[in-house]
Amino acid sequence: MTTYRTERSTAGHIFGAPSQRTITWALAGLLSAAVAPSWANSAAPAGAGSAQGSAAAAATPASPASPANCPALLNHSFKRLQDEKPQALCQYSGKVLLVVNTASYCGFTGQFEGLEALNAKYAARGLVVLGFPSNDFKQEDADAKKTADVCFNTYGVKFPMFTETKVKGSGAHPLFADLAKVTGSQPSWNFNKYLVGRDGKPIAHFGSMTNPDSRKLTSAIEAALAAR
Repeated sequence: MTTYRTERSTAGHIFGAPSQRTITWALAGLLSAAVAPSWANSAAPAGAGSAQGSAAAAATPASPASPANCPALLNHSFKRLQDEKPQALCQYSGKVLLVVNTASYCGFTGQFEGLEALNAKYAARGLVVLGFPSNDFKQEDADAKKTADVCFNTYGVKFPMFTETKVKGSGAHPLFADLAKVTGSQPSWNFNKYLVGRDGKPIAHFGSMTNPDSRKLTSAIEAALAAR
């Protein structure tokens, strides 16, 4: 609704009736207001787009870790065992990791249960067990589905498992080559364990004979979890 302001002339007369030109301008204003909603939403004022974009970016959760701030040790991608979807290890940046080379037909395969218990016990504090099946010691199945069945169905593993990986020698994956270089110990058999700190740096190596529930291992895990 258009309201007309009354004005007084210098002679004291009141001008209450609008002129023809005033009416024309008023009608033009009403028409502009009526059509404004159809374009106002698609054409934001200058600067509004960038402000809205910044707000949206702030509301969107950041990815766990990008290659730019991912520790070098974790800057690798592996296929997930159950469906072969690529998984970036950078997503575990800031976690304490226990990296284990596993096998389905080994005298130590029963350690899957203890490793899952470790993962469940300390997950809330930041531990993640990572399992890497390997046939370097000729005790892993060539069929990934059978490997998955042993892990997930036989032993109830819930921690991340990846597809078959070379863990020793000249053909070792860079992750395991780096772990061996820093700790001075490459896997001598299945179920070797490498403890990695929140900063992505290896802390210690534990052999196959070290059970997941051994005090030596759990003490090292607790110390790594406590470190900031």
